[in-house]
Amino acid sequence: MISADIQTMMPEIVLAIFAMGALLAAVYTTKDGMAPLLTWATSGFFVLLALWIGTGAAQTVTAFDGMFNNDGFARFTKVVILLSAAAVLLMSQDYMQRRGLLKFEYPILVALSVVGMMVMVSAGDLMALYMGLELQSLALYVVASLRRDSAKSTEAGLKYFVLGALSSGLLLYGASLVYGFSGTTLFSGIILATADGYSVGLLIGVVFLIAGLAFKVSAAPFHMWTPDVYEGSPTPVTAFFATAPKIAAMAMFARVVHDAFGGIVGEWQQIVAFISVLSMFLGAIAAIGQRDIKRLMAYSSIAHMGFALMGLAAGTAFGVQAMLIYMVIYVIMNVGTFAFILSMERDGRPVTDINSLKMYSKKQPLMALVVLVMMFSLAGVPPLLGFFGKFYVLRAAYDAGLGWLAVAGVIASVIGAFYYIRIVYFVYFGEENVGLDGKMPPVLWITAVVTATIVGLAWVPGINLFGIETMAQAAAATLVN
Repeated sequence: MISADIQTMMPEIVLAIFAMGALLAAVYTTKDGMAPLLTWATSGFFVLLALWIGTGAAQTVTAFDGMFNNDGFARFTKVVILLSAAAVLLMSQDYMQRRGLLKFEYPILVALSVVGMMVMVSAGDLMALYMGLELQSLALYVVASLRRDSAKSTEAGLKYFVLGALSSGLLLYGASLVYGFSGTTLFSGIILATADGYSVGLLIGVVFLIAGLAFKVSAAPFHMWTPDVYEGSPTPVTAFFATAPKIAAMAMFARVVHDAFGGIVGEWQQIVAFISVLSMFLGAIAAIGQRDIKRLMAYSSIAHMGFALMGLAAGTAFGVQAMLIYMVIYVIMNVGTFAFILSMERDGRPVTDINSLKMYSKKQPLMALVVLVMMFSLAGVPPLLGFFGKFYVLRAAYDAGLGWLAVAGVIASVIGAFYYIRIVYFVYFGEENVGLDGKMPPVLWITAVVTATIVGLAWVPGINLFGIETMAQAAAATLVN
């Protein structure tokens, strides 16, 4: 039996061995001298692993007595996590190297955090979930404070660590209550225990679990770490925070509420809907006053997580499908947006003030068009890719009888459009000032142009959202049945 269990979680084992092997190779050779090679190797390994998982047998298998699930839902999210992590690593190398931040530990810590994410999305037990979550979190605490000579970066790492510990406490307290009132930590056992009714104690445990999970997706009112950590972390690390960990946390959220508490949808649906509304409006309104583009993207992230949670609040298979579609689109848009943000420099120094974008279109007309496409897509303007993400979650909420939530989503989307359109206004019509250098490394230029093309062509007949809809539907069907 143990050999079958190991075979089931072989991708996670192989990635962990790769990370430990890379660590030993770097320590016993040139250390930071190996960092560029390690970055490329890790990124390439992520892509190969994604191909392995994506082309594997389409079957549902459990390991370690139900503690680990290898199903369509897990495989779909793992592929997205690995590909987004690979893209961010490639984008970050030039930036980190020019600023003396490319340490050999960086790609290794990213790899270890990805191992944690892969365990999270496959967890079938509260203990397995917590182990994956902490492996991811501990690595992210370190990369957040990678710029040791910066007070802001150190503060970001410390704030993330302290608040992360608080959220882990909430999660563990909730898990202990659920275990106490259901008699098991296995999701399959918990859902059976709730089939004949539930106690108030179990419901309190669910509330604490959701609070801990909401912190991980940076949903309001557990969002307080996000703006400071996004601003203080090195920009490539911020790009990583905005992509792979987000889809991992949302997938973990969906796994917990459906696999463990699928029998009491009406109870957790209200909590998730409340968090969704709060996140959408807080993110949309608080971002209006931001002048730092990284803080603006932090509040944008909070709002977008609110929309993703709207799909989850539906409590249906279509709701999970809508959430997966939304998260994939969100990751694509963020990869392209951060490819541009990483290129924002003046005299070789990074700039994050949105005022520096004024009349950027005169220096780089093509890249200005990329910014326009990305901002309009993030705002949900049709017919760009971001519109379809919002359309699916709004439809999921409406179909589930949550019309009021869909209406709230539309209002929040209109409010949020203001700060995206303001950036476009600066780029094309702002008063000319000392702006940006206008130079862009080839990797960032290619990434930005390719993602903008994907975002802009999604509506073309025959492309059909590049197959995302069909794959997300198959993944959701394996989770909610």
